[in-house]
Amino acid sequence: MTTATRRVAPAPENTTGLRFPQGFTWGTATAAYQIEGAAAEDGRTPSIWDTYSRTPGKVRNGDTGDVATDHYHRWREDVAIMADLGVSAYRFSLSWPRVQPTGRGPAVEKGLDFYRALTDALLEKGIEPVVTLYHWDLPQELEDAGGWPERVTTDRFADYATLAARALGDRVKTWTTLNEPWCSAFLGYGSGVHAPGRTDPVAALRAAHHLNLAHGKAVQALRAELPSRARASITLNIHHVRALTEAAEDVDAARRIDALANRVFTGPLLEGRYPQDLLDDTAGLTDWSFVRDGDTATIHQPLDFLGVNYYTPTLVSAATDEASHGSDGHGNSEHSPWPGADKVAFHRPEGSTTAMGWAVDPSGLYDLLIRLKADFPAMPLMITENGAAFDDYVNPAGEVADPERIAYLRGHLEAVQRAIVAGVDVRGYFLWSLLDNFEWGYGYSKRFGAVYVDYPTGKRIPKASARWYADVARTGTLPAGGADNG
Repeated sequence: MTTATRRVAPAPENTTGLRFPQGFTWGTATAAYQIEGAAAEDGRTPSIWDTYSRTPGKVRNGDTGDVATDHYHRWREDVAIMADLGVSAYRFSLSWPRVQPTGRGPAVEKGLDFYRALTDALLEKGIEPVVTLYHWDLPQELEDAGGWPERVTTDRFADYATLAARALGDRVKTWTTLNEPWCSAFLGYGSGVHAPGRTDPVAALRAAHHLNLAHGKAVQALRAELPSRARASITLNIHHVRALTEAAEDVDAARRIDALANRVFTGPLLEGRYPQDLLDDTAGLTDWSFVRDGDTATIHQPLDFLGVNYYTPTLVSAATDEASHGSDGHGNSEHSPWPGADKVAFHRPEGSTTAMGWAVDPSGLYDLLIRLKADFPAMPLMITENGAAFDDYVNPAGEVADPERIAYLRGHLEAVQRAIVAGVDVRGYFLWSLLDNFEWGYGYSKRFGAVYVDYPTGKRIPKASARWYADVARTGTLPAGGADNG
């Protein structure tokens, strides 16, 4: 990918309804640890997130995913909700320790049976299952053996991919290897605000490479087991990095963060090499000798599409005084998730924000899609996550009105449609998230769902945004601009 400071003219305002292409995928998404619960049932053993969330001080209010939204027991209800919403696809992740508890050896059939039954129910409702193999729940035994900084974990992941493909390959056409490996590597092993909570910049870089390598091996494993019609992908939270000013030092700060946030993955995945400026920027930390001959060829597997997760842009400058990595939007830590970028400062963009403190800026998504088209013109794209957390509540009428979320979704869907008109090959959109859920280090304090969950009872209440999104998905048309209350 090229330097991230390219500016794109804003799209014009929407004054009429906008239609999406025929066959556009309308979906919603979740992740296993955030919704399933049943943490110790049917052979499941702890993942790194079980361990991390049970460590005092790591997760707000001491929350864990032990119960989450109890999807493991209430999945039939959740499938029925999706059917009512009229979505055409559901992106969910398998729990690695539910399928293969120690990260080695045979699968546990009860764990696979859960996913078989879920997948069958989706297909019966006309909802395409889209499976993500890894959404951050590494079996704890593999972390105890070194985790993602160790090369052997890549082989364990390939074995797990084979087990999953053999069990579900007759039902599932679309597979994603990893969700947001940047978070796994740099938040998990760099800043420590995600599991496993380690704070070693070199381990973070090693983890990034081994996640890339695990992806490549998993794609090979999937293609060896699946029919030719199956599709393989990876999902990246590609940061749309903007420089605070056009000053050379700020532009260079954006370049540096772009390398660590984006090109550390897109380079080997899509171009077959790591970018030289990334290697130069981090040379004081490592010589990258953990990259062996043949690794980048293994990583550089043909993909059917690239999954793109977007929530907010990233605004940076050169640090003006002491080193600064605060306000990067990923959680507070004394340790940086940006190895070799100690002299970069992060800034909060102006304008409205979500409950996460993230700027609401659909232009960032539009610009990002235009950039991806320019950098990788032959690669189809899928928006695999987009959404927002707000302070939702049930009103006296028993309803959840969330006009802020509707406005957020409208703006970002408009950005997607405008990008399609501009020639970007975007195949679909997955709303994050189906349900309010365990929001990682924030516990249950942040609500991203289209469906409100009363955690003490598990009751589900579709929000106004769910009804609004259902109308868009059913018609394939984004209504003309203006206030919407669902």
